[in-house]
Amino acid sequence: MDTLRKIHSILVKGVSLDFQRYILNELPWNERLIGIKGSRGVGKTTVLLQYIKTNYGSSEKALYVSLDNFYFSDHRLINFVEEFVAKGGEHLFIDEVHKYANWSIELKNIYDIYPELRIVFTGSSLLEILNSKADLSRRALVYNMRGLSFREFLNYRHKAKIETIELRDILNNHQEIALNIGDSIKPLKYFDEYLRTGYFPFFDRNDDLYYKRIQEVINMIIEIELPLLRNTDVSIISKIKQLLYILSQSVPFKPNISALASKMQVSRKTVLLYITYLQQAGVLNSIHKDSYGMGILKKPEKIYLDNTNYMFAIKADLPNKGNLRETFFLNQLSGGYSITYPEKGDFMIDDKYLFEIGGKNKDFKQIAGIENSFIAADDMEFGVGNKIPLWLFGMIY
Repeated sequence: MDTLRKIHSILVKGVSLDFQRYILNELPWNERLIGIKGSRGVGKTTVLLQYIKTNYGSSEKALYVSLDNFYFSDHRLINFVEEFVAKGGEHLFIDEVHKYANWSIELKNIYDIYPELRIVFTGSSLLEILNSKADLSRRALVYNMRGLSFREFLNYRHKAKIETIELRDILNNHQEIALNIGDSIKPLKYFDEYLRTGYFPFFDRNDDLYYKRIQEVINMIIEIELPLLRNTDVSIISKIKQLLYILSQSVPFKPNISALASKMQVSRKTVLLYITYLQQAGVLNSIHKDSYGMGILKKPEKIYLDNTNYMFAIKADLPNKGNLRETFFLNQLSGGYSITYPEKGDFMIDDKYLFEIGGKNKDFKQIAGIENSFIAADDMEFGVGNKIPLWLFGMIY
């Protein structure tokens, strides 16, 4: 444990508190068991270390460990926790939980044995809580951590100080909100930069290296996490990559599953399964006609890449502007709202608000006369009436 404590101290001392992700203030840290899921690179480890630094400093009551440390190849987690609690430990932060065999069983046993211990664990977007060997759904509160919102990007890279804004406030007061934000920073100036390189906090002023790292993240999901967490056979990795490439060249689009299956020489059911896996992994996003029909074998109405940075990293040429706009809007709202595919328009939010996405000259012709209908318009600094600047929907988280 001394070695792990030393690693903990080095990491906590080195983490910066200058910028903090949205989730840091949203999590109920005093709950007994909290899980944080998310793609590699979104900043899960940093969030844990920042919380420890802010709330515990150098106190030995808290400890950060990563289960991909070689220590846990020869030591059981439950035995480690026994020693930690015996030495006065109260709050344990466990990273990369999916790298440890039977993690869910041991966490369940730890939860039952040590009622005073609080645990926060992180893992892949593919982490199964409900269907794991030990069902933790009644014990763990699980949150999904996304990449940087446009708001966070402005705060992180351009030193803005913008607070989160709820959707209903944007719909009701978007002109005043845009004017207030515009007093300190010009969001539209940086919007294209965000679409290209703003979603992951690991960007370091080099587009090519950034896209290379994104490709490495996607490869790790397909080559390592899918076989580990979904038991996919390594022989189908090439097929999944083929599907992702095909989708990336045309998303968003209404998928013809039978045509995809024929092109890939696999069954229709297999294509739907692959799409589901890629969506669970945070590589794809999709929408259905209703929020009740999102089963594994339910064909989505439209498929998107998860975020706009993926579009630049995977595609051989520049993404279509309209595709970028829709991908951005869906990405920014999908974490907190129910989004479905309407008969008219592009997106229905919470079965109440209808949105058409377009440029500044987009009119209401396609959604005319529909109650609670809006246009999210690109290339606009300020909106008018029910026509709202697209960038403003990046302030929600």
